[in-house]
Amino acid sequence: MPELPEVEVVRRGLERWVAGRTVASVEVLHPRAVRRHPAGGADFAARLAGRTIGVPRRRGKYLWLPLEGGDLSVLGHLGMSGQLLVQPAGAPDEKHLRIRVRFADDTGTELRFVDQRTFGGLSLHEIVGDSAEGLPDVIAHIARDPLDPLFEEGAYHLALRAKRTTVKRALLDQSLISGVGNIYADEALWRAKLHYERPTGTLTRPRSTELLTHVRDVMNAALAVGGTSFDSLYVNVNGESGYFDRSLDAYGREGEPCRRCGTPMRRRAWMNRSSYFCPRCQRPPRSAS
Repeated sequence: MPELPEVEVVRRGLERWVAGRTVASVEVLHPRAVRRHPAGGADFAARLAGRTIGVPRRRGKYLWLPLEGGDLSVLGHLGMSGQLLVQPAGAPDEKHLRIRVRFADDTGTELRFVDQRTFGGLSLHEIVGDSAEGLPDVIAHIARDPLDPLFEEGAYHLALRAKRTTVKRALLDQSLISGVGNIYADEALWRAKLHYERPTGTLTRPRSTELLTHVRDVMNAALAVGGTSFDSLYVNVNGESGYFDRSLDAYGREGEPCRRCGTPMRRRAWMNRSSYFCPRCQRPPRSAS
């Protein structure tokens, strides 16, 4: 599933190609693509037609298109395979095209939502808060992400210590810190030399600050190369893949030598996912040994 860097790459592409354009018509080609819009596809299309799209925004893994007027936004959920593509209006339809948005201008491009597995979708939601923040109501509970200038490190450290959980669970808890998923959690933990089962209550303020620095560094590095693409399901708005998978130090490297000490990397099943770590650099706490 796309994490913060991948969603931010898509957001930047939408800002370039979609912001300021007025919707002429919307075509919903599959009902599951608007299942989070309870009124259905016809209502979604009718309410979006004639509206002008503002500057796309993101919090963590969540992406939305605010509509001018400040009352509504289009929330995009990419799921496992969702893609928001800007295509020439005459280009052949993708096999898994679910929604088409045509614009009133004459630039010759349209916005398409393509989703092979139909886990993602688009939906209209009311805006909460001031117009500058403009969060859709359904994600108002999501915490700020570590690249947000308003992210409060001190509050995060206190919440981390009070949570009484393990460090990877805390990194993936979107009510504490948003945008971090399985890939970048493993990468940051490897850089910080922390085992994924380390209790959060044992982290000192300098140690949690160091971990946050690694989270930011790995996300910025991924952003610089377009995110992480293991297959064709994640692409940017132009259909291009990211290349950070070539720079991963932990995730997906089971059996390969640790780039720090040479010890073979390990993989363990964890919460219906996998955790990748170095058994020498990231020693488990006694409770997890």
